[in-house]
Amino acid sequence: MFLPIGDQPNPRGTPFLTYALIGLNVAVFALTFLPLTAQPADPADPRAQEYLSAIRQNLPPNVPMEAAPQLTAYDLLVFEYGYRPSDPSLVALFTSMFMHGGFMHLFGNMLFLWIYGDNVEHRLGAVAYVVWYLISGAAATLFHAAFASESPIPLVGASGAISGILGFYFVWFPHNQVRVLIFIFFFIRVVMLPARWVLGFYIVVSNILPFLASVGQGSGVAHGAHIGGFLVGGVVALILNRREMTARPPEYREARSSSSPGPRSMGEAISEAVKQGKFERAAALYFDLPSIRTRGILTPEVSLSLAHWMSKNGHARGALTVHQRHLRDYPRGPGLAQAHAGAGLVQLHALGEPTAAYQHFVDALDHDPPRELEALIRQSLAEVASMQKFPIRRH
Repeated sequence: MFLPIGDQPNPRGTPFLTYALIGLNVAVFALTFLPLTAQPADPADPRAQEYLSAIRQNLPPNVPMEAAPQLTAYDLLVFEYGYRPSDPSLVALFTSMFMHGGFMHLFGNMLFLWIYGDNVEHRLGAVAYVVWYLISGAAATLFHAAFASESPIPLVGASGAISGILGFYFVWFPHNQVRVLIFIFFFIRVVMLPARWVLGFYIVVSNILPFLASVGQGSGVAHGAHIGGFLVGGVVALILNRREMTARPPEYREARSSSSPGPRSMGEAISEAVKQGKFERAAALYFDLPSIRTRGILTPEVSLSLAHWMSKNGHARGALTVHQRHLRDYPRGPGLAQAHAGAGLVQLHALGEPTAAYQHFVDALDHDPPRELEALIRQSLAEVASMQKFPIRRH
């Protein structure tokens, strides 16, 4: 058995919305599953006959109806508020993601939300986090329903929504480490594994392969929902990355100056302003252009100089954007270690995003930084480690 039990690094602060979602799921379970599973279903309830009919259609051949488990009041509640692809309901699309089929179903989902949710919540912000959690859950359910449109069996569980959170995490925190409990007979050990290995195993081995193997046959696990939620989270994370890189910082969103040089000479004008030490002018000209027009417009040296000045003079968002565009423009060129380190320092010290900064610091070390810069990066990694509940493995 391989069981994730934690991750690192994590942001500072309390993930209130993650805890609230966990609390809501646990509360719904305690108020519905625990009392209602002890109550036999009322045979006179019309839902009972519908549910029995659905079960009868989905029993394997030669299995008598008597072998089906006795219906409980909770089964009927699930039949009403779980999502049935053959009888879709907008209400059930959302109520279904707060219901679970048993304690282990709930425990597994809440464990994953507790491990991965805090970093994503911190990066998205509270409101966007809840919105994308719900959208991921709804999209995951619809993805599952697209491949089982005639199924009358209700779908329940938060795993589709949580898979959306995992998709965000996979894109945004590639260098994080996951603490995994390995339990094989008498062999018990906790190991640290790269987050992308763990999540890649989850989506490919635990979901995509079983999904492909069970198409047209049905399965007790909604692999399609897990895949759909993960795809939504990953794609949205990539879109938000692009939006962050293409957006103009607030202080440079004013109307463009009519006296600005044309796009063809803009690179020369910006470079000349940087050489003359007129960085404010250079930044204004740079952000006068749409993001696509800045591609390759500056040499690596000018790009890094402009980003460094912005970082030192209170333009944190602008500095991060210039560093990100440098990485876009020169993915294999000079200055990669400096750009990654610069982006990480801005995120750590100015924007309060230690986990995002950690990704850049690890990338910077992979690009042979100069000795002085390497010392600064390792000092910054130690600072990130000092914020954690558990020590981070040194790179």
